[in-house]
Amino acid sequence: MSKTTRATQVLTQAKVAFTVHAYDYDPNAERVGMQAAEALGEEPHRVLKTLMAEVDGKPVCVVVPSDHEVSMKKLAGAFGGKSANMMKPADAERLTGYHVGGISPFGQKKTVPTAIEAQAMIETHVYINGGQRGLQVRLNPQDALMVLKAKAAPLIA
Repeated sequence: MSKTTRATQVLTQAKVAFTVHAYDYDPNAERVGMQAAEALGEEPHRVLKTLMAEVDGKPVCVVVPSDHEVSMKKLAGAFGGKSANMMKPADAERLTGYHVGGISPFGQKKTVPTAIEAQAMIETHVYINGGQRGLQVRLNPQDALMVLKAKAAPLIA
């Protein structure tokens, strides 16, 4: 497995401190983010999952703790919209250039507005997908916010 991906290249170019962590990805896991947290031996609220959604028909990227679900109402509100829904996996792969289970908010083919769960901002470090299945990057959540030009908002149900 290569530890250099578009995601890690973006973080390197931004001169952000991060470490790369590989784990055994289980494609049959019921909840991929929770499986990643367990494999890494990390608290689930520190292992963030990257989801692609649409707010009023426009694509957005959402980063939330792996042990929570996204509130569609809060998601829509975070982007000033009326309604939100999850993006179809094939559409998410086409838009990001990553495979489901390996979607990173960093280095996506098309840059879209991104929001990170506000609660994650209090952590000293979080894990976010590194651009392929079984690869996570560990970094300060404030650095992730800055690199992604994202907003921190309450997003979880």
